[in-house]
Amino acid sequence: MVPGAELAALRAQPAEPVGAVAVLLPGYTASKESFAPLLDPLCDAGLSVLALDLPGQYESPGPGHEQDYYPDPLGRTVAALVADLAAGGDQVLLMGHSYGGLVARSAVLAGAPVTGLTLLSSGPGALPQGERRALIDATEPVMRTEGIETVQRLLEARDGVAEPPELAALLRARFLRSSTAGLLGMATGLRTEPDRVTELAGVLRTSAIPCLVVFGEADDAWPVTVQRDMAARLGATVAMIPGAAHSPSIENPQALLDALLPTWMGWLSTTLTP
Repeated sequence: MVPGAELAALRAQPAEPVGAVAVLLPGYTASKESFAPLLDPLCDAGLSVLALDLPGQYESPGPGHEQDYYPDPLGRTVAALVADLAAGGDQVLLMGHSYGGLVARSAVLAGAPVTGLTLLSSGPGALPQGERRALIDATEPVMRTEGIETVQRLLEARDGVAEPPELAALLRARFLRSSTAGLLGMATGLRTEPDRVTELAGVLRTSAIPCLVVFGEADDAWPVTVQRDMAARLGATVAMIPGAAHSPSIENPQALLDALLPTWMGWLSTTLTP
């Protein structure tokens, strides 16, 4: 529980904790389960892990107004959670994937006391033109007039049904159980969020917060060149994940872990007592 929100989460607690928690934020139409391949390895490294459904996603209830799902309102909710974790003595490593990266950025801008920020397959502002943007543009009016179930049927007709059946059931359930207002609000946020890299760079510099920008080598949301430029403007470390596109935690989790863990443990080594 955080003020104004009750968030569903996957939690993992290590046998020998190092005193830090990784807070993982999923992207648009995703959920905490998107990070499932990372949980045990992160836990084995001594990190507590908290993978969330953001408000309105899958098993987290959310508010009824679309504007409450823009990056800033969601970021304030995450900032409150991070503050609670930090008050309990944990160092917090915050990672956001795609839209979750825009939310993580807003959380830091709202004062979240993080030890480090990781932006995974995210960008400096609005989602650029391309297939993903076009799909959002095409499905929004359908969702408004005919409902979320119709959109789900259209998506399955377009993309086919995932295999194995258990995965198909999860994908269907998390979409249909998500808030319609949340999906519409996040879609607006994805298309209208301004470039706030200069603002974030100032906060990272002033607060001495290190940053890592990670992306798949074939990312089809924000182009790799755009993410590299964002990293340079932030003064962030960069990692490119081979054999991955927009979802490295699913497409190549081991390579993602190989990028995350050395960087994160390096950040923690300056703040944690062995």
